[in-house]
Amino acid sequence: MGKPNPIEVQKALKNINYPADKKTVVEQAKKNGADKELIDKFSGLKKDSFDGPNDVEKAVFT
Repeated sequence: MGKPNPIEVQKALKNINYPADKKTVVEQAKKNGADKELIDKFSGLKKDSFDGPNDVEKAVFT
């Protein structure tokens, strides 16, 4: 996969109720069929809580 694709990130974040913790983001990404590399990226984020999908995207791409 290389660098995450913003569209794939948004698909992985579908149906998450925010605020959400990192565990919730990872579990929902798995349910949404995200690939292993993207799930690993979510798992490795330094932030533990997110206010919305844009907050997750910001953490992924910075």
